[in-house]
Amino acid sequence: MRADIFCRVVDNYGDIGVCWRLARRLAQGHGWQVRLWVDDLHAFARIQPGIAPGAARQVHTGIDVVHWTDTPPDLAPGDVVIEAFACDPPARFIDAMHARPPVWINLEYLSAEPWVESCHGLPSQRPDGLVKHFFFPGFTAATGGLLREPELTAERDAFQASRGRQESFLRGLGLADGQLAHWQAGGRLATLFCYPHAPSAALAQTLAHQARPTLLLVPAGIAPGLQDSAGGQLRIARAPFVAQPDFDRLLWCADLNFVRGEDSFVRAAWAARPLVWQIYPQQDDIHLDKLDAWLARYPCPPQAQALIRAWNRPSEAAAATAAALPAALAAPAWADWAAAARAWDASQAARPDLGDTLADFCAEMSRKR
Repeated sequence: MRADIFCRVVDNYGDIGVCWRLARRLAQGHGWQVRLWVDDLHAFARIQPGIAPGAARQVHTGIDVVHWTDTPPDLAPGDVVIEAFACDPPARFIDAMHARPPVWINLEYLSAEPWVESCHGLPSQRPDGLVKHFFFPGFTAATGGLLREPELTAERDAFQASRGRQESFLRGLGLADGQLAHWQAGGRLATLFCYPHAPSAALAQTLAHQARPTLLLVPAGIAPGLQDSAGGQLRIARAPFVAQPDFDRLLWCADLNFVRGEDSFVRAAWAARPLVWQIYPQQDDIHLDKLDAWLARYPCPPQAQALIRAWNRPSEAAAATAAALPAALAAPAWADWAAAARAWDASQAARPDLGDTLADFCAEMSRKR
């Protein structure tokens, strides 16, 4: 298959994060020839070293990367066209699709809401005769599943079993001896990747008063000024933005991951460690319905659910997070949460991954033409 994937970067890194993982999955896992169209190469370059932000066209790990501008290059469509999150391809490109209509996929946002099962795979007939199919990532057999590389579990388990490999990795991120000492002495390691409205100061202040020490790793530029909340039992270290495989390893090192959006959320779930998800905010708080739909499936204890809900309610987030966090970290809730994270990883890993289901769907649609 020859595929075009279109990506508009709306949420800084999540959109390109999903599209880049999908492009590699289809190219490396299925032998597809993939052309990835991206409108913001600067955001792309932050998560993938070697991407040239000023290049109109470049090849990275066998994938053709096209800078998607207001005057896109005149390229013939491939066998499959994937628009990520309803970003319509350029009008001229769509016109060219009429000559040899491809399998056209609208890759939707991830949701645990039941209605996505009835919409997954449905066609949409356009007035111009082209057909677009809706493809939903999800958590059940009636959806497209989640992106996951075949070797991921074995790599993760080997990494998490080696304290030495974890320490070497953390040193490679630039962590100082004093920061690592906090972790080496039995402290908790947590990561924080959040939106600006997250109650990060309340989180830090609460961790500072916990009995167990915590080393909190925060990417550069996230929660600016948070270092002012360090002290007591809390140490804060800044981590650089890293390529996606190293971001996975960072999540694997941690006991607890605070993540945001879609791509980081899925990767934190594959870490098989407790996670707190900050869902992308939407008008009229409809994102909270999506959060509740996921929590109805995620088997964590009530204390963890209370913390996750508090983290996502701006009007009451600071006070609610400060109240919910100690209960979620205390025994036996913490042990139950850790067991739930492992069970969730195992149950989702038993399903086909998004790359496989998408490739199979496109092959089937091609045969029917």
